[in-house]
Amino acid sequence: MTTNRANSCETAVIGAGPYGLSVAAHLKAAGVATQVFGEPMAFWRHNMPDGMMLRSPWRATHLSDPRGTLSLDAYAAAHGVDSSKLLPLKQFVGYGEWFQAHAVPEIDRRAVRQIDGADTGFRLTLADGEMLTADRVVVATGFNGQEYRPPAFADLPATLVSHSCEHTAFDKFRGKRVAVIGRGQSACESAALLAEAGAEAELISHGDIRWLGADRSAVARRRAAQRLRELLKSPSEVGPFPLSWLAEAPQLVRLLPAALRDEFARRCLKPAAAGWLKARFAGVTCTSAHAITGARVQSDRVVLELDGSARTFDHVLLGTGYRIDLERLAVLSPRLLQKIVRADGSPLLRAGFESSVPNLHFVGSYAVKSFGPLLRFIAGAPCAARAVTAAACRDVASRPAAARHKTARPFAAAAPNFSPPQ
Repeated sequence: MTTNRANSCETAVIGAGPYGLSVAAHLKAAGVATQVFGEPMAFWRHNMPDGMMLRSPWRATHLSDPRGTLSLDAYAAAHGVDSSKLLPLKQFVGYGEWFQAHAVPEIDRRAVRQIDGADTGFRLTLADGEMLTADRVVVATGFNGQEYRPPAFADLPATLVSHSCEHTAFDKFRGKRVAVIGRGQSACESAALLAEAGAEAELISHGDIRWLGADRSAVARRRAAQRLRELLKSPSEVGPFPLSWLAEAPQLVRLLPAALRDEFARRCLKPAAAGWLKARFAGVTCTSAHAITGARVQSDRVVLELDGSARTFDHVLLGTGYRIDLERLAVLSPRLLQKIVRADGSPLLRAGFESSVPNLHFVGSYAVKSFGPLLRFIAGAPCAARAVTAAACRDVASRPAAARHKTARPFAAAAPNFSPPQ
């Protein structure tokens, strides 16, 4: 199938999660014709367990629109959501869909199968085989396809070993003995949900769990210290003080030497779990400071070797998080992938979140290597949206007027389409 400018868009955003929707909202408001591809909030709906609560503080969980009218606060007020309580996954997904309906109503829900370079811009092949071109592409696919599986489990069958992102519920593990590997939020919350679903859950980790804000009784005895701690908290609470305040400035983090930037991100992204989960650990067995030296299948069960001892489980759940590697981002053609300068699997990005391939941008976790730890969380979406939009507007302004008028815009109106929150 051939492509032509009638099947083109100025900017294609791949992914309709918090980052993709935020970027698109800003681009559309700036008059940049934009088409978003993908199912809204798909990863949050299909790759996270029902019953999950968001760890991010309320003030750091807003999607970004340039007018600021589509905040989580506005959604909560319109839908009777109590902002003083933890935000359930289901309500956050509802917020994302509400944001999309108001800020980016025209979405192409088809998946993008491949992105390749074209004579001018990029060629996109959709899941149904249709092809189109785009002058600019923003990759906002989140953690999709980036789950980390330790080598010890590489050859074990999927029926016995799975990653936490493969489950939306844990009811099928009722009465089963399940090992959860990891000690971050995903591992700890999965272990709690497994226990609550009737499974015999055992959390196995290299070190002790680091609980965030768990020691509330001690803090209560030191009220002055508590007030000081609250005053020192950064808006997004990413990383320890005072590094958490530097994390709030991704554009500044990008200017740090690479080695220093990597160490900074490592310290801010150490595995940890929200303190409110600790109360739900009564039914979870914790086995810490143990290294898994081997794993094998025996009689339809998994045997884990732990520093000389062995444990047998009906299933192993990997709460081992995610590691970015563009090689696993299946939508990039091999030819395009070769042109992207990378380090440790991540694209190296310049201002505007632009890769070494002109007009190809990466946001969200793909940008952590260059812009720091805030980009791993929803709180980084406003920064990414503003920066990508600024880059797009500079490029459009620099084109000759005749060239600007030649760009076809059949997909989305250039004018912003914000309805008042209902």
